[in-house]
Amino acid sequence: MQTKHSFQHWQWRVIICSMIGYSMFYFVRKNFSFAMPALGEAYGITNTSFGIILSLVGIIYGVSKFINGFIADRTNARWHLVVGLSVCALLNYLFGFSADLSHWLTGQADGPDFVQTMVIIMAVLLVLNNVFQGCGFSPCNRLMVHWVPPKELATKMSFWNTSHSIGAGLVSVLCGYIIGSGMGAGSGTMAWQWCFWIPAVIATLGVFFILITLRDTPTSVGLPELPDTKTELDEDDSPEAFKAFIRKKVFQNPIIWMLAVTDLFVYIVRFAVLDWGPTFLQNRAVPLSPQLAGWTIAIFEIAGCAGMMCAGWVSDRFFGGKAQRVCAIEMGIVALCLVALHLLPADASSLLVLVLLALAGFFLYGPQALLGVVASNQVTKKAASSAVGLIGLMSYVSVIFTGAGLGWFSDHFGWDHLFILMSGVAIVGGLTVAVLWNIKDDGYIH
Repeated sequence: MQTKHSFQHWQWRVIICSMIGYSMFYFVRKNFSFAMPALGEAYGITNTSFGIILSLVGIIYGVSKFINGFIADRTNARWHLVVGLSVCALLNYLFGFSADLSHWLTGQADGPDFVQTMVIIMAVLLVLNNVFQGCGFSPCNRLMVHWVPPKELATKMSFWNTSHSIGAGLVSVLCGYIIGSGMGAGSGTMAWQWCFWIPAVIATLGVFFILITLRDTPTSVGLPELPDTKTELDEDDSPEAFKAFIRKKVFQNPIIWMLAVTDLFVYIVRFAVLDWGPTFLQNRAVPLSPQLAGWTIAIFEIAGCAGMMCAGWVSDRFFGGKAQRVCAIEMGIVALCLVALHLLPADASSLLVLVLLALAGFFLYGPQALLGVVASNQVTKKAASSAVGLIGLMSYVSVIFTGAGLGWFSDHFGWDHLFILMSGVAIVGGLTVAVLWNIKDDGYIH
């Protein structure tokens, strides 16, 4: 009884504290989207240039997530998180000085050479930032599959996944107010710089929080491993056996590849809203203020939080843990919400836009959370982060479309057809995951 109580205490401590820790990564990652309009206005940087940067760093993040998935399955999750968040915070401090660095390198305070150099500096810092952003999700996924039984993973992992939305939502509101208030005006400091410095301070506090509160697997605190989670590696956990296990369970597993393709479509829709939403909402026929644009994107994320928890509970309660079925249904509903947004008149009220975006977020974030749950159960706790890393790599191929693709599209054609385009993407994603409707529950030896 004492062991059970202790396990429950540590299980919820790991879930809550890793949620808080991971949300800190978003403070030093999604702040760039809110700095883009201010940077464009101040320095004449085009949406195409921003789009290329977003595509580049997104691909780098996907590769980093892929590599860190394999690292996470064999390393201590607590220290993995600490290293990643520490470096990301440092790089965000530096990003606030990118104009000063450009001035120092070119000897100019404006003009084409100054702007071009500044864009290059921003791209380099963002690439490095996203290399270490890959140290965020993978160790957290390792923690979850080691602390939560497979039959509870959809519910509790969906709850944990709200950390994405909490981080992105809070930084949206924070940066919306920073930009809207013109923070630093008259002091020689521009508002966009504070979009990096303030989140960097918060992330630094997050590093100490992780160090104090988190531990690794149950055995690291003297508790037994989860029951009924026997794998082929329990008899031979050598590096050679692990590599063979990864090949079989991950790279040669068609289920993982189908989940990866589905996640690609989920992320195209998600990033279209998160990366370009602030710019789109401030350039409508009835434009939103930076503050209201920030709240609109934040509410998209808040609705996503509720949607993730609801989807996880529904999966375990009504679908017997077959989360892929919930994913297929919800992607169809997302498509309907996006069609409705497309059909709105140009002068539609901001409230109506907000409500429809919130509904889209509610149903989109269910699949965003549950696809990793399906993958983790299929490959077991021994390879869960590796599988999610592969899926993450595929999902971040989406930035080719949402970064450079949508940046170029908006410069040439405007934003009129954004939502109908995304509705088609959602339909394809729903049909892809529907192929997995009847797969077995998990890959453990029973």
